[in-house]
Amino acid sequence: MGLPKIRSTTRPRGATPLEAPASGSPLSTLRSKLAVTSLLLGSLLLVFGISGNETTDLSPADVAGTAPSNADFTSPEQATGGLSSEQAPDHNAARPSPPPAEPPWREEVVRNGDNLSLIFARAGFSDRDVYEVTKADGGRALRKIYPGETLSFQTSPEGRLHRVKHKESALKWSTFTRDGNTYRTEVTVREPEIFEQSATMRISSSLFLAGQAAGLSSKVIMDLAGIFGGVIDFALDPRVGDTIELVYEEAWIDGDKYADGDIVAAAFTNKGETFQAYRYTDSLGDTSYYNEDGVSMRKAFLKAPLDFTRVSSNFNPNRLHPIYKTKRPHRGTDYAAPTGTPVYAAGDGRVVEAGYTRPNGNYVFIQHGETYKTHYLHLHKRRVKKGTRVKQGDIIGTVGSTGSATGPHLHYEFLVNGVHRNPRRVHKSLPKAKSLPEAELPRFEREVARPGQQLAALKNTQNLASAGSRGESSGQ
Repeated sequence: MGLPKIRSTTRPRGATPLEAPASGSPLSTLRSKLAVTSLLLGSLLLVFGISGNETTDLSPADVAGTAPSNADFTSPEQATGGLSSEQAPDHNAARPSPPPAEPPWREEVVRNGDNLSLIFARAGFSDRDVYEVTKADGGRALRKIYPGETLSFQTSPEGRLHRVKHKESALKWSTFTRDGNTYRTEVTVREPEIFEQSATMRISSSLFLAGQAAGLSSKVIMDLAGIFGGVIDFALDPRVGDTIELVYEEAWIDGDKYADGDIVAAAFTNKGETFQAYRYTDSLGDTSYYNEDGVSMRKAFLKAPLDFTRVSSNFNPNRLHPIYKTKRPHRGTDYAAPTGTPVYAAGDGRVVEAGYTRPNGNYVFIQHGETYKTHYLHLHKRRVKKGTRVKQGDIIGTVGSTGSATGPHLHYEFLVNGVHRNPRRVHKSLPKAKSLPEAELPRFEREVARPGQQLAALKNTQNLASAGSRGESSGQ
């Protein structure tokens, strides 16, 4: 193959031509050999597509001897954002697939009369599944389920029961997960966030309505009545204008209120006399309510043995019986209340009689030690029987109108050494309540100092609001 002849047609401007060497001179011969060698190397480079250090195809301009410009050249590092070929990401590599979605849960709410077999069957599972789950550690707790709780079920891709969740509340649930032929148990318990709230009330008709107007739940109102139940009969004592201040707790979960907590401190001003109560946990770990002097608010007897409601008649030894129309002593207090209203044991004791007679209807008699005895008449239903030991506040029956009664009410009697006493006044002669030991008082005073200041501030705010409202009324 002949080699192409290359002739230069231009020369640099201003260059001075060299004198041509003589033909046949050694310099001429050397130049000829170098030219032939360069032509051979150039041909090889053209044939194999090699240009310097680059492995790119040559353009006609390259063949003509013109080098490519920098603008037309892209290095491997520029193409990969400054990364070497080893560091550059491989866009063709297989990407990891996303994890499979978790199988859905099927939730069943426990209904009245439900059992595990019924609930599992509604979810599409068998008694064999019931047996296997309840055989797990903690599985027997599933047999104690209550209406309103939930059981959730999750199946495996093969359609077998894989997981069961028993949710007792927003604070506790148990999860049973299949592990081979058995189930493992995981119990989750959450702690709510506790926040303090405060409220003030002024009674215009009843404690319950005043509490509702202040935005309190029924639980907080009933807890309040329970704390002061030994010093105030909420069916008889409250008067229009009485005031209440309290600090109480609320439990929150994930930014939502879950439940009302305990009352921290409260003050009740009844007919000008103020009663204070503070929750306190002593050095032995026992929690109770005490007044500002460390005297327990829990008295030996409740002043009213039922949810506070209106009273139809009081103790009267010479009253005219409404049915027999004869003067018969009324040795107790009648509390009118709707049928089914819970009736509480006024104090700790033992049921010595429980039955039915025509005058008394359904009745319960409780003996409290050797000295005191309480009677509960005209009950709709009895919840205890003879010999039952009861604690103060236990429900022993419900209000009714059995026996010689003109309407639903509780007839309550209080006896001291077998003699009827006025239930409304007998408390003044009862033994004094338990007090904290002297050694416990300094700690108690430190603990209740802050809630005491809170009550004082609430009381001051309520007095200012009351004075302002009176001023507005007089100005009109």
